[in-house]
Amino acid sequence: MELRNLGRTGRKVGVVGLGAWQLGGDWGEVTEAEALAVLNAAVDAGVTFIDTADVYGDGRSERVIGRLLRQRPEADITVATKMGRRAPLDPSHYTLDNFRAWTDRSRENLGVDRLDLVQLHCPPTPVYGNDAVYDALDTLVAEERIEAYGVSVETCAEALTAIERPGVATVQIILNAFRRKPLEEVLPAAARAGVGIIARVPLASGLLSGKYDASTRFGDDDHRTYNRDGSAFDVGETFAGVDFATGVEAAGRLEPLVPAKASLAQVALRWILDQRAVSAVIPGARNPVQVWSNAGAAELPRLTAGAHDEIRAVYDELIRPQVHDRW
Repeated sequence: MELRNLGRTGRKVGVVGLGAWQLGGDWGEVTEAEALAVLNAAVDAGVTFIDTADVYGDGRSERVIGRLLRQRPEADITVATKMGRRAPLDPSHYTLDNFRAWTDRSRENLGVDRLDLVQLHCPPTPVYGNDAVYDALDTLVAEERIEAYGVSVETCAEALTAIERPGVATVQIILNAFRRKPLEEVLPAAARAGVGIIARVPLASGLLSGKYDASTRFGDDDHRTYNRDGSAFDVGETFAGVDFATGVEAAGRLEPLVPAKASLAQVALRWILDQRAVSAVIPGARNPVQVWSNAGAAELPRLTAGAHDEIRAVYDELIRPQVHDRW
């Protein structure tokens, strides 16, 4: 698998990583055996970057990844976790004492002395501009609790604020064929600064898999059911903020772009990888078949100019009015 620099961390990672939100059970029940099967398949497929968070399954995702690290020490996996959502989303809670407590818990969950990369987990907007927050993060690096830090953001404006900080190694942002706004300013700014871009929600919660139609239903414990109105967290995290019916229609319009022996999901991931400022994309997977399919996107050739034009046209017609000015 192609390797790219993970921003200012000094590490190189495979361009297709694994997002581990679903391993915490927040997309429906996943047994530990199923979670380990996904993780082992990822290692076997060449994945070297896994993204998780302390709140995914209240630490369950981190703990099962910790098991993988102990079982597969030869794999040389870089694990990024996130912190900041174990307390109410109030800027006053983003303190050194809380950072120490949160990262100590993640270190215990993962079974490591030092965390590879810790990201602020979509905190309130004022946090991104707070000098004391970055001083505290620098202290965690000095204390060797963490090796590097980054931010996970909801908006392009938040990303641009974080990129200006010299200690920020990476920015994680929603980027996919249905969320194109980061291409305008965020990716160029990150490239100039040497900050890595981690592309999350790359398949728009599955819309860009092409497997859904208007009749598709999800379980009550799946955020694609309970967060469609943004009642649990930012609605942009669910279907990338796109109305489900519109997303199904748009995905159908992209199907003719899929080459033989490939899938729409792979084309959607390849579109992201064609953006050279992206360090890694982190699709989730519920089973080993999905893992291998996602990893296969790295083997596809770059999309043609015509394919890029068609993806842009579908976005401009159907998606842009719903999402472009919101994030």
